[in-house]
Amino acid sequence: MRSWAHPLNGAADQEPPAPHAAENGRVHAQHSMARAMWILAACAAVAALRLGRDMLIPLVFGVLLALVLSGIVESLRRLRIPRGLSALVLLLAIAAGLGGTLDAVWAPALQWMENAPHVIRTIEHRIRPAQSIVQRIDALADRVSGLVTPGKQAAAAAPAASAPSVSAVSVLAGTGWVAAATVMSVALALLLLAAGPGTLARMTATLAHDWHAVQVLRVIHAIRLEVGRYYATLALINVLFGSVTALAMWLLGMPNPVLWGAVAGALNFIPYLGCTITFAILTLVGLVTFDRITHTLLVCATFLVLAAIEGHVVEPIFIGRRLDLNPIVVLVALWVGGWIWGITGVVLALPILVATKVAASHSTRGSAIVRFLSPNRRPQRAWEGRIASHQARLRGSAP
Repeated sequence: MRSWAHPLNGAADQEPPAPHAAENGRVHAQHSMARAMWILAACAAVAALRLGRDMLIPLVFGVLLALVLSGIVESLRRLRIPRGLSALVLLLAIAAGLGGTLDAVWAPALQWMENAPHVIRTIEHRIRPAQSIVQRIDALADRVSGLVTPGKQAAAAAPAASAPSVSAVSVLAGTGWVAAATVMSVALALLLLAAGPGTLARMTATLAHDWHAVQVLRVIHAIRLEVGRYYATLALINVLFGSVTALAMWLLGMPNPVLWGAVAGALNFIPYLGCTITFAILTLVGLVTFDRITHTLLVCATFLVLAAIEGHVVEPIFIGRRLDLNPIVVLVALWVGGWIWGITGVVLALPILVATKVAASHSTRGSAIVRFLSPNRRPQRAWEGRIASHQARLRGSAP
């Protein structure tokens, strides 16, 4: 039988919305709110890192130094050598090595700095043909811009303001801060190495209340093992790379080959940018030193061959691709680190990425971070298997 309803009661006869639709709306709103909170937290973290860099840089350097040396300290601990003694001996050995290297390159570096005006004039003389072309293009561009905006030529003709001079007080203040930061980093590394990984795990577990101390200790052990092994091997490779570069520069007749080898080895810790800066330096030195352009090109080609062998043959063999990172992420991290902390941020960008990837690989929710940090040229089966096994261990150890 057909039922009739009054037209005014049609809205009352409609069925109420499904409960799952309202629930989906609430979930979507919660996700949007969480995303906005994460964005605000990231902006606050970046602002805090930039404003507090004078305080944070020594602490981060100390933690990194402790991570690199902790593997050696723990190995000596198994031989019944106290952690504090082995850490002190290692830090003194590193200081002696750095002091010897600086003593060897200090005089040539000062000589090149004193001869900087002469070097600049020589480079200008060598590149004068190309410089004349660039000046003509600049003059033509100034004329065109002057026709469009006549006031611009008057502004350009105005004398430039003299740059503020650097006083001796500012130099001494900067030197004092570097010395204090170095002492703080070394002291923190010594205390962390003497205390052992367990102390750091308990401190971290206190801050992260939802983690057990055993889980934190496992993650710290993984970071210590992987990062320490990675940077110990990388340091050895860079020392050999600097030595081979110095030998090659000596054979090619470059002045102060030890200085350029030290520069190549030190800058090689910075991915991509380090070799580029070294290549530019060697090119300028070659232009100043040699009369023939072919000799300069030979120096540049030799360094490019050495850098290609080191980056594409030596590092994959001895380091492998377990901690390989996405080049795009590395480049962006170097840029952001340089913007936040200057040259210190550029140096610390890669260690932070490596530690983040290792920590994410041992986390129950770190698969997305690992995939984001890893390059796209190879599958992520190794990391996914490690994450799955870690999740299985956590489920097995859960009460």
